[in-house]
Parts: sequence; C-alpha cells; structure tokens
Amino acid sequence: MKVIICGAGQVGTGIAERLSAEGNDVAIVDTNAALVQRVNDVLELRAIQGNAAHPDVLANAGANEADMLIAVTLHDEVNMVACEVAHTIFDIPTKICRIRAQTYLEPQWSKLFARESMAIDYVISPEIEVANAVLRRLEQPGAFETVSFADDRIVVLGIACGPECPIIDTPLTQLSDLFPDLPAVTVALVRNGRLFIPHGKDQILLGDDAYVITPREQVARTLQIFGHEETQGRRVVIAGGGNIGLFVARKIEETQPNVRVKVIELSRARAVEIAEKLDRTVVLHGSALSEDVLREAEVGLADTLVAVTNDEQANLLTSALAKQLGCRSSLCLINSPNYAGMIRSLGIDAQINPRTITTSRVLQHVRRGRIRAVHSILNGAGEVLEAEVLETAHVLGQPLKELTRTEGLRFGAILRGGKVLMPSGAMELEVKDRVVLFARADAVREVEQLFRVSPDYF
Repeated sequence: MKVIICGAGQVGTGIAERLSAEGNDVAIVDTNAALVQRVNDVLELRAIQGNAAHPDVLANAGANEADMLIAVTLHDEVNMVACEVAHTIFDIPTKICRIRAQTYLEPQWSKLFARESMAIDYVISPEIEVANAVLRRLEQPGAFETVSFADDRIVVLGIACGPECPIIDTPLTQLSDLFPDLPAVTVALVRNGRLFIPHGKDQILLGDDAYVITPREQVARTLQIFGHEETQGRRVVIAGGGNIGLFVARKIEETQPNVRVKVIELSRARAVEIAEKLDRTVVLHGSALSEDVLREAEVGLADTLVAVTNDEQANLLTSALAKQLGCRSSLCLINSPNYAGMIRSLGIDAQINPRTITTSRVLQHVRRGRIRAVHSILNGAGEVLEAEVLETAHVLGQPLKELTRTEGLRFGAILRGGKVLMPSGAMELEVKDRVVLFARADAVREVEQLFRVSPDYF
C-alpha cells in the first residue's frame, strides 16, 4: 500500500515507522526542514519538505498513485485542505484527518465532516482519545491500561504484578485449576522491557506487566485475583486545564456526580475560561509544580492526580511530588518513550501516551481484512485487535489451535450473538463473530490475512 503522511511530528513519524516496517511504500511531508532531515536520517522512506495542502507538494510525494493520505500536522486547517486536495485532484481513496480544535467537533457543526461536505473519511481527535483513556483509567484504578472492544463487552487490562499479587510464581495452567470459572486469558507479558506470549507452563514473575482479556462483568474479579482491589477514586486533582483536562473534568461532572474534581491551570486567562465552562469543579490558578498550590488543592487527600499539561517533564515531576504529599495514585501524560522507564522508579502508577493512542486509532483504518479496532502495546511491539468474521474469511472451518501454530498470535475472547465466549483449541469461528486477539508486531500481517475475505464476497 502507498501511503502519504502529512506531518513529521511524533505522531506522524510513529505511524510512518510502523507502516514502513510492515513493507508499505510511505512518504512523509512537513514544512519543517529539521524534521524532514531527521526522518531521512532515521527512517528508510521518502521525506519531502513542503506544505501538505499544496497540490504540487502532494504530487511530488506520489499522490497520483497513493492509496491513503494521513493528515496529522499541527494545523487542523492544513489537514483538512490536504484531504480535500487529495480527493479532488488525486482521487486518493482513503483520507484520515487529525482535528485538535474542539470547536470543529461540537455537535452543532457535525455536518462539516459529512461525506457530502468535506472529503474526509475518518476524523481523529487526539485530545478526545487521550481524555477517554484517562477516564477509563480512573474507572479501573487497579489497571495501568484499560481498553474496551466489541461494543464495550470485552476489556483488555494491563496489570502490574507487584508484591501484592498472590499468583506470583504460579504457572498459567494452574490458574485455570485454581479459578475454573474465571473467563480471562493472559495474552501477553512484559518482562524486563521484553514483550512475549506466555505458554501454559510459564509463570508470572514479580515485576511483570500482564495483559489480560476478559468480559466486562469480570474486570473487578480479574483485578482482585492479581492483587488489585483499589476502589474508584472520589477525589481527583487534574494538573493542566487544556483540552484534555477540561474534557475529563466535564465528563466526570456529567457522569459521576459523587466525584469531586479540582483543576490546576498555569494560565490565569485559561483558568477563568474553563471555570466558566464547569459547574462543580474547583479551578485553581497556579503551577502544579508548586508544593503550595498542590497543598491548596488538597492533593494529599486526593485519590488520583492526573497530570496532563503540555509539558511532559512537568507532568512527571508533578506526579512524583503529588505521591510524596500523600496522593494515593497518579496518572501521567508523556509523549517521549525515553521517559517510560522512569515511571515506576518515580512512584508514578500509570502513564498515558498520546502518540501511542493516536497511532492505534490510525492503524485501525490502515489494517486490512475486517479489523474493527486496534490498540498498540509497548511502542508497537504488539497489538490487540478486534476482527469481524465474514463469509469466505480464511479463519472459517478451522479449529483455533490450527490458527495459532505461530508463536506471535493468541486469541482472547469472542463475541457471538451478544454472548462473550472464551476460546478453546477445538473451537471454530462462525460468521459475524467479533474476535479480540493479541498479535506480536511480526504476526499482524498474518491476522490481516486470516480475516480477509475473497474478492467475490463483494
């Protein structure tokens, strides 16, 4: 597939790196000469300097033969015009557009992105995606990562296995004997920075991160078995009143009337602005790096601090300081993978990576076959995918044990007729099944092939 990516920032280069590594023909466009040079130095793909909204620049990037355009520059208007040019002049089949300004996404302007209005096939809002990830984390404080699939019926949990975990050193096969009625599958483990799919004889070791797939109604029990019985917080402090902080505070007001929220915002003008948009939330003007401001926000009595400012170093330090002052847990937004290893050493409980979240949303539309959703794990080392089984798909008529002969694939759960089923080796998939599975990066292409239908289906 030939793909043009507009924008060589962290999201654009992350997507380019993934797609290029999978054998796609990728070109990336950006106005910043330094970013273009960096891409040319690091990645084996074409990087072109220029405005992505200009037809001649897109033509130089190969728009005449492109299958997809992904517009993720920092400027919404450039992204929208690039999609319009890609459609009108070059007839590129698929256009994905990142929109950051929330005013474009308000319900009263929904006709703007209708198919008959603007030539955009999929709109992605990083701020909303990140805010929803924060809300999921607040809902399940025992997991450092929570992602829903299959109409929210199936959940993937990232669980830290610390000293409180009672199943440390227990082979996975014994877990089935100890908890025969627990419908949960451990599809991946991360140990010393390495991600792998465990076998039945493998044990969960102290310090591992486990990725577990389970039905929605079994989330609390699954976390309990892994030693996490944290209750949902009732007092939340948000450091950063930008789009993400405002969205989270507003959603909590709308859906959780018993939760008290305080927001700390550095800009006085922004603090006044968001205070007028919120009803029950207390907005404080000041730096979240100030111990006095954190004490004024009563962070020592808070259940969770959410650090979502535009400065990831400030987020790290604020989260660590909040824990020192007595905050029960902290959630930190970071963009750079270089900081990921510092999270646990600073006592921070969980992290949110906008680049990973946005890349996952884009890959959902890039993946071939009937892939409905994608979530990237450990900087792209693996993916959790939701796939739909259609007639003539290659997965039909074969037991699951025949489909998982490769090391890089593990089925987690199946939604069939409104009921969640746990996979077994003898089970065969049926038409209309929704399958949630884990694949290592080197096995993603195999998943696409398994769920691809023959051309005569259409």
